[in-house]
Amino acid sequence: MADTMQKFVFEDATVRGELVDVSETWKHVQARRDYPTAVKTVLGEMLAATALLSANLKFNGAIIMQIYGDGPLRLLVVECDSDLNMRATAKLAEHAIVSDDATLPQLVNVKGEGRFVITLDPKDKLPGQQAYQGIVPLDGDTVATVIENYMLRSEQLDTKLWLATDNEVSRGLLLQKLPHEGGIVTNTESDLATWDRSVMLASTLRQEEMITTDVETLMRRLFWEETIRVFDPQHPNFLCTCTREKVGTMLQMLGQEEVNSALEELGKLAVDCDFCGQHYEFDQVDCAHLFTTEAPVETLIAASPIKH
Repeated sequence: MADTMQKFVFEDATVRGELVDVSETWKHVQARRDYPTAVKTVLGEMLAATALLSANLKFNGAIIMQIYGDGPLRLLVVECDSDLNMRATAKLAEHAIVSDDATLPQLVNVKGEGRFVITLDPKDKLPGQQAYQGIVPLDGDTVATVIENYMLRSEQLDTKLWLATDNEVSRGLLLQKLPHEGGIVTNTESDLATWDRSVMLASTLRQEEMITTDVETLMRRLFWEETIRVFDPQHPNFLCTCTREKVGTMLQMLGQEEVNSALEELGKLAVDCDFCGQHYEFDQVDCAHLFTTEAPVETLIAASPIKH
């Protein structure tokens, strides 16, 4: 079954919601690397959360959610573009030992130095334009609370998230109180009543129920008494954007001296994509081309044999 993103708004209040099922995308992510159970839980929740937050994108580009950790889990990355193409990966410290029931703080905030990062990266940047990036200390014991606190403090938006994942399923629900025209958040009696009621209803969801129930049924169970406008569903999917050209550009950024030094030691350079596992190789001739011409890498270099 295709992954589904279902957006809806409450007709009588400035409250919006989304339900997402990214289970197929989640299976693709897991197929590329075997993660410890606790890491799977956090990464699966981040996958659903990033899809939910992608609705805030007002441009052709991507949202990238990252957690930099100071514990056994050093990095979590999930990317979702405006077409709902997604990819995700995690990196553990060398020789890390992770218990199955490890919490988010135990994984990434052992010394209190963990960081949460959201990047909004337009696809077609203007000259000199930089991606928007918000970096804050990790504030919360779960992925949901970290994001809720970030949205409230950085975006001034009341946001609530419910996330559930296991080896097969990744689902999430988002509720958000929207600003009125002019970007000002108002708290009319109707808005507050609808917000409080919708959060109360969503809070009745149990993890097991979210994992075993499809998006359409969840929406019907939760909000059948509410007047909501439901939009056409969208369909997230796994898609990695790595290319040989991008790897070549990365090598160019390292500089010719460092690349030549690595070639002398290794004979050729091998790079594996952290997101999809695609294997790229550059020999001495390939690398020489990188530093002797400005032509795109892919037009210069035929793809080397790929090892799986």
